[in-house]
Amino acid sequence: MYHEMTIAELKQRRRRRIVLAVVFVLLCALFAGVLDRMREAQREQGAAALRSSILAAATRCCAVEGSYPQSLEYLEDHYGLRVNSRDYVVHYEAFASNVVPNVVVVPR
Repeated sequence: MYHEMTIAELKQRRRRRIVLAVVFVLLCALFAGVLDRMREAQREQGAAALRSSILAAATRCCAVEGSYPQSLEYLEDHYGLRVNSRDYVVHYEAFASNVVPNVVVVPR
């Protein structure tokens, strides 16, 4: 048997659809925010790992050669260090050959 919907039932159906649409949009926005935070955390961890790798290579250089390298390029050329300069800005400052260099890595 066919039942025609009343105006009240149509309004209630419309309200449900609007509420579902709003909830869906809010969930999508929340998901996008979580993904953005995860990407940012990943970039920060990558920067910390790169800094640690640079310091380890510099320490290895000091152990082998007796002094810390004066440039980051020296570590790249002689110790196999790879720096992703597209994603990170690296500031390598060597004060003296017997002092651990100052290394700052910032995600772009």
